[in-house]
Amino acid sequence: MSESSEWLIYRGAGEPHDGVDRLPDPPPWRDFTSRDAAGSGDGSEDRRLGAHRHLAELHRPGAEELEMINAALYLRRPLLVTGSPGAGKSTLAHSVAYELGLGNVLRWSIVSRSELQDGLYHYDAIARLQDVQIAAQADNGPGSGTPGAVDGIGGYIRLGPLGTALLPSDKPRVLLIDELDKSDIDLPNDLLNVLEEGEFAIPELERVADRLPDRTAEVLTADGVKVPVRDGRVRCRAFPFVVLTSNGERDFPAPLMRRCIHLELGRPDHNRLATFVRAHLGDEAARAGDDLVTRFLERSRSELLATDQLLNAIYLTDAAATPSRDRLADLLIQRLDRPR
Repeated sequence: MSESSEWLIYRGAGEPHDGVDRLPDPPPWRDFTSRDAAGSGDGSEDRRLGAHRHLAELHRPGAEELEMINAALYLRRPLLVTGSPGAGKSTLAHSVAYELGLGNVLRWSIVSRSELQDGLYHYDAIARLQDVQIAAQADNGPGSGTPGAVDGIGGYIRLGPLGTALLPSDKPRVLLIDELDKSDIDLPNDLLNVLEEGEFAIPELERVADRLPDRTAEVLTADGVKVPVRDGRVRCRAFPFVVLTSNGERDFPAPLMRRCIHLELGRPDHNRLATFVRAHLGDEAARAGDDLVTRFLERSRSELLATDQLLNAIYLTDAAATPSRDRLADLLIQRLDRPR
């Protein structure tokens, strides 16, 4: 095997081998082994903030950025963060949660089909109907305490990320509503009332509240734990720290903008990118990849690039030790706005 291909694990030769055992550890932001066995953590802190954040603070906000974040905290308003891909919009939510000890970040990733209901809760009516039918066949009538009975209805309801963030608590949860600009035209307007009032109803529970023990049902949260909901309504006590992110691909309605604190993130400079690399890969990798940081910044003046592309290039060219370093880096850092 030639020197230039020694780093290849898959060789395309059509012959089975055990080369996968030579794979190095995964990049820290793609390492899912940090999820603990008890399920109380999801490993997102290391993946988002960096496994080496003790060496370098990943998120170094400027004065304006600090002021807008704190304004959102003081005013209990959502923070709308816009900027180019990889500017650190999503990381901001994790940074605030980590520094203020607010627990795991609840994340709602928006797609074109996302609806308000997806963020609030899901009711599995089909599963409940099936359980009622099974119970009836076993001569277990309504009210017998079976899963299909009224007092078991909470077992078929799971709160979404937004619904979980609005549960009453002494400290606010951090909710990341990621890439809102990917939504259909209605979702930003649909969010207005919930974000303004800090509460929502679950009609399936409201209708049977008077038949529930203490008018309360236990439902599952987005965190996977059961919590009581009384009278079919979820009302926050501490308004969550809500971060709405957008790549700037569309304008939002004025009523939503009026209810948000708006923060525009500029492109990161060399120091911030180097800190970003150091937090995820450590000092040695940051020094070895400094030339790639410089080239990345030069190209980003005229091309749309994302900082996770830079991380991928520095990690792989270091881990693979391939002689075709520059060529491989260019393959990994391809402009995102090029014609397809």
